[in-house]
Formats: sequence, C-alpha cells, structure tokens
Amino acid sequence: MLGTRGPQRGLFEADTMYGEYVGRDSFYGFLAEHRHELFRDGDFAAMYCADNGRPSVPPSLLATALVLQTHDKVSDEEARRRAAYDLQWKVALGVELMAQPFGKSTLCEFRASLVVHHEQQAIFRQSLKLARQRGFLKKQKKLKVALDTTNIFGRGAVKDTYNMLADGIALVGRALALPAGETVEAWAKREGYVPYVSAPSLKGSLDIDWDNRQQRVQALASVVADADRLLEQVRLRRGQLEAGSAGDGALAEAAGRLSRVLAQDIERKEQGPELRDGVAPDRMPAIHDPQSRHGRKSKANRFVGHKAHIAVDTDSQIVTAVAILPGNAPDAEQALALVEQTEKDTGCKVEQTIADCAYGSGATRQAFEDARRPLVAKVPAMSNRGRFPKTDFTIDPGATSCTCPAGQVSTDLRGGKQRAFHFAVEVCAACPLRPRCVRGRGGRTVQLHAQEHMLQAARAFQHSPPFRECQRRRQVVEHRLARIIQLGMRQARYVGRPKSLFQLAMAAAVANLVLMARAVAVLWTLLWASTRLLLGLLASQAIFRRRSVTASLVSIPCLVVPSLNSQLAGSRPHS
Repeated sequence: MLGTRGPQRGLFEADTMYGEYVGRDSFYGFLAEHRHELFRDGDFAAMYCADNGRPSVPPSLLATALVLQTHDKVSDEEARRRAAYDLQWKVALGVELMAQPFGKSTLCEFRASLVVHHEQQAIFRQSLKLARQRGFLKKQKKLKVALDTTNIFGRGAVKDTYNMLADGIALVGRALALPAGETVEAWAKREGYVPYVSAPSLKGSLDIDWDNRQQRVQALASVVADADRLLEQVRLRRGQLEAGSAGDGALAEAAGRLSRVLAQDIERKEQGPELRDGVAPDRMPAIHDPQSRHGRKSKANRFVGHKAHIAVDTDSQIVTAVAILPGNAPDAEQALALVEQTEKDTGCKVEQTIADCAYGSGATRQAFEDARRPLVAKVPAMSNRGRFPKTDFTIDPGATSCTCPAGQVSTDLRGGKQRAFHFAVEVCAACPLRPRCVRGRGGRTVQLHAQEHMLQAARAFQHSPPFRECQRRRQVVEHRLARIIQLGMRQARYVGRPKSLFQLAMAAAVANLVLMARAVAVLWTLLWASTRLLLGLLASQAIFRRRSVTASLVSIPCLVVPSLNSQLAGSRPHS
C-alpha cells in the first residue's frame, strides 16, 4: 500500500534545523529545497496496491535516496547507513535527526519495482521536468541536440569455451535440483556432473597436457557429451512439467544458454567436436550476463558489454534522452528514437541533430530525411590504399556523368541497385595518372551510393563555417558523457540491459541535477556578493553623511564667533 509524506515541512526535520549548516548552495541543500518539486508519492502509485497491505516507506523518500546513492557512488548498505547517520543525507531526505528512514532491502525492492514496471527512467524524467520549471528548457525554444555513445563493461565474467560450458552445466543443474529441494552438489554427485560444480575452473581441474592436441580434443568431446546428455534430461523433465510454469521457464532459460554456447563455439565434425575458428555473429561471451556482447569503439578499443547512448541539449547541457544498445550495435542505432524521446520528455521542438561520423552513413541520413529532421554529421573519410579515392572524382548531382582527376568524363553508368560509372579501358591505359588510380588491367569504376546526393551535400557542408560551429557544439555531449562516466557508468552494476538502463538513467538524472544545483549556487553567490556590495555602499554613504553633519557643526562656531566679534567691536566706544 502506498505510503505518503505530508506537504508541510516539520520543525524538527534535519533540513529545517541544519540546512544552513550543510549549505543551501550544496547539492544536498538543493535536493532539500526542491525534493517536493522533484518527487511526489502519487507519481509512483501504479507500483503499489491501492487498498491492501501496510503503508510503505514513501516512494518520494526512496527516489531521493537513489539520487543520493548515485551521486555519492555507494552501495545499498552504505546508502542505508548514511541515511541513518549522515547529516548531509538527512538534510537532503528531510527526515528527523534520530530517524532511520529505510532498510537495505526496502531500497533494493523499490529499485526492482521500477525495473519490473518499466519505469527505469521515471527519476530521469523528473529531472527534465524540474529543468523546465527552472527555465533551463524553455517550451518555446528550439533545441539543438548532440548524440554520442560510450562503452559499458558488462557485469558477467568473460570466460573461455571450456569454462562457459561448465558454468552452463552448473546453471542447468541448479534449475533441476532446486525444485526438488536438493542441493546442486548432491544432484551433480548423483548424475555424474561433479567436475562442473566443484572446481572454480574446469580447465584447471582437467589433468591433461594442453600442448597435446589429441588430449585437448578428447577433453572437449567429453564436456560436449555431458552437455548433450544434460540437455536431453532437460527435455524429458520439461515434458513432465506444465508448459509456462515457473519451473518450466527456469529450465528453458538455463538450457537455452547452454545450447547457445554449444551452437556458437562448437563445430560438430566427423572426427568429433572442435572449437570454432573466429567469433560467431552476435556471440554471447558471458553465460551469467547473456545480453552482453563483443563491441568496439575503435580498432584498439574493444570491450564486452553494452553501449550507453545519450542526447544532450547543446545550449543548457541538459541530458534529454538516454538508451542502452547492445555492445555490437552501430552507434547510430536508435538515434532517431532519441530525438523523438527528447521532444516528448522536454516539450521542446528539436531544430537540429549533431553527431560524429558514426552517424554519417547514408542509411542514417535517409532515416532523418524521411522524418524531415536536419542531421549534421561528418561523412566518414574514404581511402583506396594509396590510390585516388572516390572523393577525388566529380559526380554531377543528377548522376549522369563522372569526371576523373585527369579530366576524363564517363557517362557509362551500369547496374541496378549497385550502380557504377565505368571508364573505358583504352582511356585509362593512356592516362599518365593510371599508376595512382587503377590497380588491374581494366578501366576504373566508381560506385554510386544509394544516398549519393546526400553524402555529396554533407561533404560540401563540412568545409563551411556553420559546420565548424556545429563541431564546437558537439563537444558538449562528450563532456556530459565524461560526467556520466565519473558517476560510475563505465562498469555495469547490474546484469542485463534493462537494469543497465536504470543505472544510465540515474547517472543522467544526477548529472542534470548537479548542473542545475551549481547554476543555483552561482546565482546565490552573485546575489550575496551584490548584497554585500550594496550594503557596503549604503554604509559608506551613511558614514559620509555623518561626516558631513559633523563638519557642519564644527563650522558653526567659526561662523558665529567672527560675527559676534564684529558686533562687539561695533558697539565699543572709541577711545
């Protein structure tokens, strides 16, 4: 049942008694001042039973605690301890000095409830609402947003195929043993799977010569045979369970992970199973984090996990939208969705979208063009292994002719979907630039992109002053990503993309709130400095006035005495 807090602040609450001591211009003072604007208990009513159960800890208090936890980068237990004993937290939460407002499990359950009800971004949206109320995002203003991504390391351990198969067998064993009230160790001993649940590393427990290929093949064949035998047991067991039941779902999930490892890493051959060469498409590298993927941000920067995708208003630096992508997904995936989400959550129209060259492909430009949204992104540079790239050729906008660097013109356009200009062999054979242009014996061909006209227009725009201004604005999203990384987003705290989305949304919410808190602190500092200056001027004027009055009083005798002397002198009789 939903528990609520009263709208009136108490006389004995920590923010009333110690707000000035903690500092109204601090982040904790900012939360104390604006927590009633940020979070209302009624906003979370859908997560609670309407008319049954004991009143809960007010969700507005728990939402504030999650903000503080992300800001201070502490665990659930440390968050509970600080809420009970830390004065800054008590001021921000608005609780009495001796109160212990919540337990560790209460905070965990509230977070889980947000994820289950697909409200991972609820607190983040509230930060945008406060930004609108405080004038950081004005409704009539047209936004220029910048997009970018950064990698997140997954929570699950990345292991080799042998140990992944062992973990998969142990995972299925738990799903079979627990419903029967049996420990996984007892089940493994009874069924003959002890090596997979007893040793921390299967490869370390195998007593073989790893330099001997035959012994490696035999060991792998034994592990694969045990995995196949276990999957057959799962099929028989699921036949005895009701379809769709909790036990059936748990078995299906565990067996699915084990089957995936066998499919992606093992090749079945006549002489026996062997490890697959290379990496299978969409490979699952961690069996305990099945949604993590192999990814790369560059040739050197490879990772296993997910990608954080954000949109930022380049004027106010407010993060306006967030998303989690698979680690192997292109950076531009969900780019248009982030722009649409920005408009929905901020109530402002997006005038322009700015991004780097990862968003400059023809497909992304076409998607934005179809949505009638301007996109500014650098076209990826082209190379041709030391020879003239396509960009050195002049293609007319109508795609009717192509002029090479030597000035030769081709109108021979061939192909259907993949169209290309062909230069005649005899023309290229006599060209003095042939060694820098053609590798084979034939003539040069220049392929046309499906969005060739968009790419040409983008390349031309890259050499204009407005593009340099857009590049300057794009740096804002890199700064915001750096701030989000400082809040712990480089390493996922939870397993799976839905929970990682919650972590990203919380980091973005805290980044927004800190930005607003600092702006308010600057205003308070300027106001205080102006007040001191004004008081100083008033005091100096008062001193000047006092000095003027004193000088006037002192000058009175100087004026009166000569007058009296003259009068006395005039009244004396002459001798």
